[in-house]
Amino acid sequence: HVQLVESGGGSVQAGGSLRVSCTASTLNLGDYCMGWFRQAPGKERQRVASEALFDRSGYYADSVKGRFTFSRDNAKNTVHLQMNSLNSEDTGMYYCAADPVCSWYSSTSLWGRGTQVTVS
Repeated sequence: HVQLVESGGGSVQAGGSLRVSCTASTLNLGDYCMGWFRQAPGKERQRVASEALFDRSGYYADSVKGRFTFSRDNAKNTVHLQMNSLNSEDTGMYYCAADPVCSWYSSTSLWGRGTQVTVS
């Protein structure tokens, strides 16, 4: 049973914006460290933005700093990734992840099925 569900992906022109979202029905995301990852065909999955255990500003990959913003809507048990000034390098499948201690790719990490983002 998939506990994380992403939405908001789509096709957008370079320079445009998109917001992807992640929610869960069977767990409280407030109990987890949350992150966003993306994977392009034939490439490794990479972390693009996430919360950090000891840094309240969180983590952003160098390639997205200043363009992407992670946020939470606790009332809706949802996390968002606002993506601005998109370029072709941002194309990929975007995955939501949850982990109790921001230990990504560990046995404790939960993953969604992804939402596709295509920038042309």
